[in-house]
Amino acid sequence: MITLKSPQQVDRMREAGKLLYEVETALREAIHPGITTNELDRMAERMIRDAGAIPSFKGFEGFPATICASPDDMVVHGFPDDKPIESGHILSVDCGLVLHGWQADSAFTAPVGEIPKEIQELIRVTEECFWLGAAQAREGNRLGDIGYAVQEHAEKHGFGVVRDLTGHGIGTEMHEDPSVPNFGKAGRGLRLRAGMTIAIEPMIAKGDWKVYVKDDGWGVVTRDHSWCSHYEHTLAITGDKPEILTYHGPRVSEDVQ
Repeated sequence: MITLKSPQQVDRMREAGKLLYEVETALREAIHPGITTNELDRMAERMIRDAGAIPSFKGFEGFPATICASPDDMVVHGFPDDKPIESGHILSVDCGLVLHGWQADSAFTAPVGEIPKEIQELIRVTEECFWLGAAQAREGNRLGDIGYAVQEHAEKHGFGVVRDLTGHGIGTEMHEDPSVPNFGKAGRGLRLRAGMTIAIEPMIAKGDWKVYVKDDGWGVVTRDHSWCSHYEHTLAITGDKPEILTYHGPRVSEDVQ
C-alpha cells in the first residue's frame, strides 16, 4: 500500500534526511587507504545515536551493522570488517536512520585513493543517472519515466543497469510500496502523486547487469565481477519539482548530457 505524506510528515522526513546527509558527508571524508569499514561503521552509529536517532539497518532482518560497506564488484549489502581498505579500489556505503519515527536512506560510492579513469566515469555516470531519474519524479509522471531515464543514460555509456534490485517507497518503514526500478519504458507504470516519498538508487555495473547473492545471504555481487557503483537519495514528490530530502549540498543540475 502506498501512503501519501502530509507536509508536516515530509518536514519530519526532511529532518531525518538532513541528519543522514551529515553522517554520509563525514563518512565520505573519512574514506582513505588504511581505514577499515568497521571504523566507518562505528563512526556512523556514534553520529546517529548522538543525534537522538536510530540506525535503521542494524538488526534489520538480522543485518549486523549500521552501514552496508560494499567494495568493488559487490553491489550492495556488504558487511563491514577489520580489513584495511587499499588504494585503487572503490567502496559503496549505504546507510539509513530513523529520527522521530521517520526514515531516511541514502548511498554513495567513493574512490579509495587514485582509481582508473574508467572507474571514475562509472561513479560519475551513476550519480548522473540518479539526478536524471529524480528529475522525472514529478506529479503526473510514471514510474517508468524514472527507470527509463536511469537506464538510457547508463546504457548510453556502455554500462549495465542492475535489475534484480530496485529503489523503494519510504516513510515510517524503510521499505514501503512502490518498488522503483532503474529500468523501464517511459510513460508506463504507476502514476506519481504529490505526497509520495521514494528512494531512487541506481546500481550501475561496468559490465553485465546480472548478480548473485554470496553465501552469507546478504552481499550481492556482479556475476562477471565487474565493478559496480551505487548512488541513492530519499525524495518527496510535490506538486512542483521533487525535493531531495537526503541531499543538502551544493546545487546539482538535473540537466545531465
